[in-house]
Amino acid sequence: MKKKLSFRTVDILLILLMVVPLAAGMLLKVLTEPASEGLTIAGARIFFTVPMPLQNMPITESQINTWLVMLSILGLCLFLTHGIASDKRTARQMIAEWAVEQCEKLVKQNMEHDVFAGYGPFVAAIMALSVCSSLLTLIGLYPPTSDLNIVGGWALLVFILIMKNKLKAGPVHYLKSLVDPIPVMAPMNIIGEFATPISMSFRHYGNVLSGSVISALVAWALGNLTSKLLGWLPGFLGEIPFLQIGLPAVLSLYFDLFSGCMQAFIFAMLTMLYVSGGYPAEELMNRLSKKAKPNPAQ
Repeated sequence: MKKKLSFRTVDILLILLMVVPLAAGMLLKVLTEPASEGLTIAGARIFFTVPMPLQNMPITESQINTWLVMLSILGLCLFLTHGIASDKRTARQMIAEWAVEQCEKLVKQNMEHDVFAGYGPFVAAIMALSVCSSLLTLIGLYPPTSDLNIVGGWALLVFILIMKNKLKAGPVHYLKSLVDPIPVMAPMNIIGEFATPISMSFRHYGNVLSGSVISALVAWALGNLTSKLLGWLPGFLGEIPFLQIGLPAVLSLYFDLFSGCMQAFIFAMLTMLYVSGGYPAEELMNRLSKKAKPNPAQ
């Protein structure tokens, strides 16, 4: 009985870890967001600035919401894995096992080399963080995926992994690849190297931001159209935005839910393809085969 009580207590604490950060974000927005009239489209608000030697570091709404999402994801992972046992599988354990199996399957299908077998947690973290960040709009919070600085940081991390794999065959082999097929292509190849993280970040950021802007513009336009056409209705009926019922919700369902999940999946797919594509498997195999050949001088 005591063990069951402690187990349920931990479950409650983990559920609070999932819910409290999001509730705190909503409360923070209500308390700090200035009142506005009409349509307002702006980026992430800056709460305060930390003095730094080279450049001051602003602490923005995007950074705060990213940490809140990470805490909620941590709580969800701990909740799903709490009480895992080999003899008695619970529903939450089966959900956790299914998620792990699907992620490992996705990595195996897109990153064929065995050296990438451990990339499952990284890919899962990228997808979960991206999806949950985009879905913050459903509860009225600013999505960090609408901030180029946040998505650019993810793309920079992926770029570091790409370069790490490309340099596995040595810096000489990497420099040779920059002048392939002819030396005159070196400038284009160098630009292509840096274009990878830029294109990844702008694709993800642009799609999420454009969806939020379109939804806001349509809702604002329908609200104004309602006041023009139905403002003559008596009493409070003239203040009800009848035309805002339906279409904005459908657009939000598409842009916030479907498009957000799709962009997270595309970002994860590009991550796997670029990282695995930079791995010099053929060059490393040639080096291993040369080392395995016996030396005729011996």
